[in-house]
Amino acid sequence: MNDTHPDLLDRALGAFYGLALGDALGMPTQVMARSEVVRVYGTLTGFEPAGQDNPVSAGMPAGSVTDDTDQAVIVGRLLIEGGGHIDPLRFSQELLSWEKEMKAKGSFDLLGPSTKAALDAVAGGASLDEAGRTGTTNGSAMRVTPVGIAFAARPLDTFLDRVVESCQVTHDTTVGIAGAAAVAAAVSTGVAGGSLDDVFEAAVTAARAGSQRGHWIAGADVAARITWARELVRGLPEAEALDQVCALIGTSVATQESVPAAFAVLALTEGDPWRAALMAANLGGDSDTIGAIAGAIAGSVRGLAAIPADALQTLRTVNGLELEDLTRQLLTHR
Repeated sequence: MNDTHPDLLDRALGAFYGLALGDALGMPTQVMARSEVVRVYGTLTGFEPAGQDNPVSAGMPAGSVTDDTDQAVIVGRLLIEGGGHIDPLRFSQELLSWEKEMKAKGSFDLLGPSTKAALDAVAGGASLDEAGRTGTTNGSAMRVTPVGIAFAARPLDTFLDRVVESCQVTHDTTVGIAGAAAVAAAVSTGVAGGSLDDVFEAAVTAARAGSQRGHWIAGADVAARITWARELVRGLPEAEALDQVCALIGTSVATQESVPAAFAVLALTEGDPWRAALMAANLGGDSDTIGAIAGAIAGSVRGLAAIPADALQTLRTVNGLELEDLTRQLLTHR
C-alpha cells in the first residue's frame, strides 16, 4: 500500500506504543515474585520507579522502557533499511552495540540469555546459521511487533519467512519461532482490523506452523498452551486469575510460559491495552516482556486511541520515544 489508511495507522501505532506501555509498566516489577509485588505495591495502578533493590531495573525512573522496546525499535529500523528484510549480521552488530551503550550508562538491563549466548557464539566464530540453535527464551517474541506491523499474516508461509529473519541469529528454534510467530501474527491481524477472537485464532495457527521451523527443541507446544491459557482464566476474578497464571502458566523468560501468559492477560482484559499492561505488571516475573507482548496485541486491536493520553505523554517524555515515522514506514510494506 502506498497511502496509509487512518484506521490502519491508528492500530499500528497502538501496537507499537502498546508494546512500550506494557514494557514501562512492567519495568519495576520484573524479576519479582507476585507475592513480593503485592507486598511492595499492593496493586500497581500506574507507572512506578524501580526499587533500589531490583537487580535488573534499579534506578530506572517511572515510565522507563527496557530492552523490549529498544530491541523492537532496532528490528523496525533494520526492516526499513533492508527493504523489508533483516540482515542477520547487521542485526547481531546492532544488538551488541545496544548492550555496549547500556553498559556505558550503568544499566543492568542487558541482553537476555538466549541472545547473549548466540552473540557470544558469533563473536567466537560460529556461523550466523548456527548461532541461534539453542535460543528458546522470549527475546524473539518481545521484539517481533514491527514484523506484524509491516506484513500481512497471509499467506502464512511468506509471513513466517519474515518472522524467521527476526529470530534466526538468536532464537532459531521450534519454540523460539513459534512464540514470535504467535505474537507477530496476532499483531498483524489486529492491525488489519481483526477482533480479539481473530487475533487468538491467528496466533494459534501461526505458532503451530512456526513450530515446524528452526532447530527442534524439547518444550511444551506454544500453540496448545495459548489455547489452554485462555480457557484457564475464563470467568475467574482478577486476583485469582493472576495467581493461576503464576502457578500454572508461568511468568519466566521461557517462551512457552511468558507468551501464553500474555495471551491469558489479553483474554482477562478483553484486549484493553491499559488494563492488559497493568495486569501484566502485577504478575511479576518477566512482567515487562509479558506486558510488552500483551500491550502490543491489545493496541493492535483497539488502536492508539485506547491508550490514555497521559500515559502516552509519559512514554514520550521519559524515553524520548517517537514511533510515528517508523510506524508509517513499516506500513509501506503491507
